[in-house]
Amino acid sequence: MLVSVLSTAFWGILLLSCLVFLHEGGHFLAARACGVRVTEYFLGLPCRWRLAYTSRRNGTTFGITPLLLGGYAMICGMDPGESPHAARVLGFVHRRGTASVEDICSELALSEDEAYEACAQLMGWGSLEPVYDPEQGEVPGGSTYPSTYAAPARDKNGNTLLDGRCFDRAQASVTGAPWVPPMDDAAFLEQERKHTYLGKGFFARAFMLVAGILVNLVSGLLLLMSIYSIVGIEVSLDVNSIGAVEAGSQADEIGLEAGDTIVSVDGVATESWMDVVNALDTASDGEPFDIVVERDGVETSVTAALDPDGLLGISIPTQVVRLGPIESAQVSFDYIAQTAASILQLFNPAQTMEMLDSSTSIVGISVMSAQAAAAGPTTFLTLAALISFSLGLMNLLPIPPLDGGKLLIEIVQAVIGRELPLKVQTALSYVGVALFLMLFVYVLRNDVIRFIL
Repeated sequence: MLVSVLSTAFWGILLLSCLVFLHEGGHFLAARACGVRVTEYFLGLPCRWRLAYTSRRNGTTFGITPLLLGGYAMICGMDPGESPHAARVLGFVHRRGTASVEDICSELALSEDEAYEACAQLMGWGSLEPVYDPEQGEVPGGSTYPSTYAAPARDKNGNTLLDGRCFDRAQASVTGAPWVPPMDDAAFLEQERKHTYLGKGFFARAFMLVAGILVNLVSGLLLLMSIYSIVGIEVSLDVNSIGAVEAGSQADEIGLEAGDTIVSVDGVATESWMDVVNALDTASDGEPFDIVVERDGVETSVTAALDPDGLLGISIPTQVVRLGPIESAQVSFDYIAQTAASILQLFNPAQTMEMLDSSTSIVGISVMSAQAAAAGPTTFLTLAALISFSLGLMNLLPIPPLDGGKLLIEIVQAVIGRELPLKVQTALSYVGVALFLMLFVYVLRNDVIRFIL
């Protein structure tokens, strides 16, 4: 029992973590393409225990955490709030090279909360580097902010390693060394903003938000196309031959074998599988009946009877068919269209509850993943593709904190020509999270009843 539970959990977590990691990879690549800094890209949720390395090419820290329930990309400037003291703190720390929160409070006449708020924003922008003190319990991914911050290495134009190719390593300062900005503090902060999500226009922001969705759709599309084109799909053949005989069934007991051709059932000629099915339905009145089969060119008549469930124990023959690129793409796009149509039914009041009842949570996905893994890699990868479609399209729902909810806020801000107040954005996020949690709990409850109880 324990092994079965662990196996189910393993396959579900593996599948979802990989798909979410790919989704976040879309955000990561789009951000880098737009010139936005990305400080971290991890498989797993944020945690103080991590296995990581920092790229010498773009400064992003890549790694894995033990909380394998997804993944994340830390894109600079995603948080809408800004500290009014950020410019002064930014300039002060760079002129000092390294400064503690205590020094910032003393020199700039700020409260501890104001100093931490400004440092947290600037650290999130990649404008300051945290200096962790393990003796004080300060570690990357920890629950507390560090008490000391340093100026990152910068070239003469103010670019950092997080700015990738723009960074001139040969003329750069050293991390923690003083660097005097060639401009006032306000202009310095504005220059830093240009390297963040907040500093980009509507189309760049929208691209970064939908990139994860696009990666999920493209990944699922390529998976299905590869399966249909390379591995092939099993299709049923409408012929009057037996594909397989179930061991211990009525058909097995009377000696029927895979490959036998069913000539007639209870005197009714059968030329296709549908003829066989219809003839068996007609003959299933509880009485024995004759079946004429042909094997190796010789016809034989046997007497058969259906089991209590009305089954004989034979299955339709199948054949593996490999589709061409265009056909496989068409079939794959059909799956995307079907998934989108199903999600849109959530907005139809008459079908909302029906759709929620048929939806599944991580419990159901784990059960299906384990079953698919047991059936073979082709079945597992097919399931992965279908869930990738669902994950991508579900993220388009206009509910914060989903990508679709964030995109809706960006559209509203573009229409009204200004940023929504932070309080409004926060309230929308709280409402979205509450709605999302209610939906999650409802679907999880259904899965527990369906698969566990």
